[in-house]
Amino acid sequence: MATSSEEGQVIGCHKIEEWEVQLQKGVETKKLVVVDFTASWCGPCRFIAPILADIAKKMPHVIFLKVDVDELKKVAEDWNVEAMPTFVFIKEGKEVDRVVGANKDGLLQTIEKHGAAPAIVTA
Repeated sequence: MATSSEEGQVIGCHKIEEWEVQLQKGVETKKLVVVDFTASWCGPCRFIAPILADIAKKMPHVIFLKVDVDELKKVAEDWNVEAMPTFVFIKEGKEVDRVVGANKDGLLQTIEKHGAAPAIVTA
């Protein structure tokens, strides 16, 4: 059963097409997209994963994606990812920031810097 709401969770991208759909969704909604470039063999990646999931629950106005660099090598190469974990912050299809390493504080500060909840515009 697929849920219509993907907000508040980290979405795993296992195919190039899934990656492109999610990236496009970020462009269309103008939401901040936070991409966790990770690897199954990476200890710090496993350490930060539950922390990222927790942050995602609290920030439904941000799109959180997870990309396994071994699974989607081309995506990792396209975004010049050389260390794991690397968090790339994307707005409207362009990188606005990145945090390298399992740095919880750096991650939170960067999300808050770029991912402020959209202002409610009343007509």
